[in-house]
Amino acid sequence: MTVENKIIPILLCGGSGTRLWPLSRKSYPKQFARLMGRETMFQSSAQRLSGEQFGKPVILTSSDFRFIVTEQLSEIGIDPSAILIEPESRNTAPAILAAALWLQKDDPEALMLIAPSDHIVPDVAAFHKAISVGIEAANAGHLVTFGITPTYPETGYGYLELSEKIDSEYSRTIPLSRFIEKPDRQSADKMLASGNFLWNAGIFLFKVKTIIEAFRTSCPQLLTPVEQSIQNGKPDLGFLRLDPAAWAEAEDISIDYAVMEKADKLSVVPFSSGWSDLGGWDAVWRESEQDENRVALSGNTTAIDCKDTLLRSENEGLTLVGIGLENLIAVAMPDAVLIANKDKAQDVKTAVKTLKQNTIRQAETFPVDHRPWGWFETLVLADRFQVKRIVVKPGGSLSLQSHFHRSEHWIVVEGTAKVTIGQNEQLVSENQSVYIPLGEIHRLENPGKIPMVLIEIQTGTYLGEDDITRYKDVYERK
Repeated sequence: MTVENKIIPILLCGGSGTRLWPLSRKSYPKQFARLMGRETMFQSSAQRLSGEQFGKPVILTSSDFRFIVTEQLSEIGIDPSAILIEPESRNTAPAILAAALWLQKDDPEALMLIAPSDHIVPDVAAFHKAISVGIEAANAGHLVTFGITPTYPETGYGYLELSEKIDSEYSRTIPLSRFIEKPDRQSADKMLASGNFLWNAGIFLFKVKTIIEAFRTSCPQLLTPVEQSIQNGKPDLGFLRLDPAAWAEAEDISIDYAVMEKADKLSVVPFSSGWSDLGGWDAVWRESEQDENRVALSGNTTAIDCKDTLLRSENEGLTLVGIGLENLIAVAMPDAVLIANKDKAQDVKTAVKTLKQNTIRQAETFPVDHRPWGWFETLVLADRFQVKRIVVKPGGSLSLQSHFHRSEHWIVVEGTAKVTIGQNEQLVSENQSVYIPLGEIHRLENPGKIPMVLIEIQTGTYLGEDDITRYKDVYERK
């Protein structure tokens, strides 16, 4: 395969992942978490779509995640060709169309592979082979989708009905008869037994010009706002911010509804070598290593006389012990604990909705707040003071800023900080501290080669993160 006809991966990573709460939240969704090993799901997805047959990926994400995306790609040595910033979530159809229009200017004949960034596929070689099976149909103008051979009657996935039964030795695409919404249990049982239904994985392969023409035919109302959002988009460091006004005019609609369910040339590649979107804690349990009692443990956990259970502790200082549990999920975070019957795993998103209605902070906000310079976490929060741990990566720099309502004390506990207060600039080493008076312009930097850690004590009448006036920022945040 020559450079000119390499497949361009399009990674979608803007979802909220509420079904894996409390580990996955709106401020830090599941694709960026290390759920199943040392790499995040986003990193695994990017690596899976790299190699000889792939070009540099195009990433679609939100402004909140742009620096997380670049940092995690840098960790695994992958350089994207573009990162498009969606001003707001408008579902998969506008995102995919934006990627196609972006690629069209260079090569309308290019093949693009659409992939969510929160799936796991253990057998990468088999997945690459499945992609190769779909290339001929995609080059012939077909819209190719990838269906997963069902192994149980899942009610949390949509299904694909094929025009014929599946042969385990298939090495070609199969015509698609129709898309089916998430079924009830009885319908899922029937589809599993029939032999010609697959799970809809939301993975697609087609030519750039093919999908644009499909939009022109089936969903023409999306073309103008998405085209204008790209044309009026603004470069921002290494990103392209799609124009918010034009993007807001795009319909919130999935690619299935917008195009796939109306298209004529639809082909499916069956895939049966292992796949999961980790769409619930029950899926995490199935994909995790289990003991002889089907108990999966992660972190600082202990199980005594338990069966068919998942125990996870996401905090080194928190021990989770289960005694006599059966068919349960228990996930402990520093600020929230989930306990649920495994059969009710899909109802976690309902719990998140209830927490949001009750304005519970943990519904959407992660205890660790990731920033382009590093991260921080709140250790203590009271009416007039707050204690944070702040970690600044080597070379990282907070903005030059001031606060109207609070003063700050900084105590360096690891590394060395470069601190600017007014016109004064100084190096602050371990066990040293500085005081930033209310209203004083200041900045914090890490000039060293190791992460710098400090304890920040804020005191004042208001301690919210919006009490920041920025004067200069290397990351060009507003």
